[in-house]
Amino acid sequence: MAHEEELLGRFVEELKRTHGCGALRASDIGAEVVLMGWVASRRDHGGCIFVDLRDRDGTTQVVFRPDVDATSHAAANQLRGEFVIGVRGKVVSRGENVNPKLATGEIEVDAHELEILNRSKPTPFPIEDRLETAEPVRLEHRYLDLRRPLMQKNLRLRSRVNKIVRDHLDGHGFTELETPILTKSTPEGARDYLVPSRVQPGKFYALPQSPQLFKQLFMVAGFDRYYQIARCFRDEDLRADRQPEFTQVDIEMSFVTEDDVIELTSSLVAAIWKEARDVTVPLPIPRLSYADAIARFGVDNPDLRFGLELAEITDLCMTSGFRVFADAAGRPGGAVMALRLPKADLSRSELDTFGEFVKPYGAKGLAWIRVQKDGWQGPIAKFIDAADKAAIASRAGLEEGDLCLFVADARVVAATSLGRLRVHIANKTGIVPKDRWSFVWVERFPMFERDKDDPGRWNAMHHPFTSPLPEDEDKVLGDPGAVRARAYDIVLNGTELGGGSIRIHRREVQSIIFERLGLSQEQARAKFGFLLAALEYGTPPHGGIALGLDRVLAFLCGAESIRDVIAYPKTQKATDLMCEAPSNVDPAQLAELKLKIIA
Repeated sequence: MAHEEELLGRFVEELKRTHGCGALRASDIGAEVVLMGWVASRRDHGGCIFVDLRDRDGTTQVVFRPDVDATSHAAANQLRGEFVIGVRGKVVSRGENVNPKLATGEIEVDAHELEILNRSKPTPFPIEDRLETAEPVRLEHRYLDLRRPLMQKNLRLRSRVNKIVRDHLDGHGFTELETPILTKSTPEGARDYLVPSRVQPGKFYALPQSPQLFKQLFMVAGFDRYYQIARCFRDEDLRADRQPEFTQVDIEMSFVTEDDVIELTSSLVAAIWKEARDVTVPLPIPRLSYADAIARFGVDNPDLRFGLELAEITDLCMTSGFRVFADAAGRPGGAVMALRLPKADLSRSELDTFGEFVKPYGAKGLAWIRVQKDGWQGPIAKFIDAADKAAIASRAGLEEGDLCLFVADARVVAATSLGRLRVHIANKTGIVPKDRWSFVWVERFPMFERDKDDPGRWNAMHHPFTSPLPEDEDKVLGDPGAVRARAYDIVLNGTELGGGSIRIHRREVQSIIFERLGLSQEQARAKFGFLLAALEYGTPPHGGIALGLDRVLAFLCGAESIRDVIAYPKTQKATDLMCEAPSNVDPAQLAELKLKIIA
């Protein structure tokens, strides 16, 4: 009755699934059901064979008893892990053998009929959530890795979040529109992925780093409110939170200010967290200026789940007896920053590791003191007089038993190095709450930043289409370092989830920005001529934002890497181990594209 040669085709063709493997409950006892799925495990208990049958919905225990159906029982002896089978049987109670770990743990299915739909070789790793297999092996066999219940859960949540986004934005009058994948190369900070044109040899398309210009043109076209769950591509070095291709929730709105975009995005984020995790995000989300974020936390993506705020003591060190402090305080752009560690019991060796930690951020070293009952102790204590000690203690809030760390350097170096050290120490000492969601908006970023390789050149900190604050427009050409942008980022627990800005909607302003960035009129027309032309046809004031969907999902799923919430990710070398991409191509293809590989 259950032999596969006899029954081949009966399941699927005749017998249809009645339930998923995670759906049956005690209320189904007595029902005849048909289940199909994968053999998660097989156990022979002296006559009865127990099989955990798994599909995307969960797991059901199926029992093959010789006294219920001898043919099925005999066929069940062939089963091995990851065989695909169909089972027809009756739902019965497990009595006292309830498995509280399973949603289906009160019942089991007595099998009356079995068909092996497909066999499986031994898998290179167990199909289970607790896995110590190296990631490259998982990625090489991603189709198997995706069978694991955790990965199924992550990607199904991704689908759900997509729907939450669409429902929320549809309810706020947005129109979902698509933008081109093959487009013009208009570099926005990272390298473009280029696609050669066959019909126009020597010319190239670029894959979009974002739909930025197209969504602005939708505002010119009068669509008013646009969104897209957009695929984007950037040829850049990868980290745990970056991929060469990624997905963002892309939004643009007409006739809005920063407040409007921030309010809309905050409501969207709150809806996602409520519906996906049943977490209430308090609204409004707090807002910090870029200047305040740097002054208090040293970085523009502050983690607000714990204290340890920085204190600037530059003005107190102008005449300091400690020459390192005095020199930094007296230099243009120099600063002395302090980080108080309350009642910190850290060894000298640990403090030495902190000194090494700050060096990659440009700091030449780290100074420290301990506040003891009989005064300050530490290598620099003897160089600072009593009056300066009192002033520094007051500014930094120092108390007996505290440790205080100092960096004296260029302002950006001092702030960044101590800001990164702040997070490192918090994680190392375990003071970061693991169950807290601390959202914050950071706004009014600098409009420009100096080029790292050419200090005489200015680059756009966000992108060249961001509008400067109206009161700063007249500084663009004369004092670019003082210009603030109408830009804003949303940050969660120290990670940027997304960013946006109010855009430039007047051609004359956009032309001035291009000029400040070193583009001649000819270069601006060659790169952005279509945008400049559009700005002459009644462009409304507009602004928007892009949320990194992969980062959002990583938070919601508790994943350490966005690779665990993307179906088919690349490695840190931008390689797809499963399909072995990138790969060599046939010379005939290159010839057709008029391309030659130069070794």
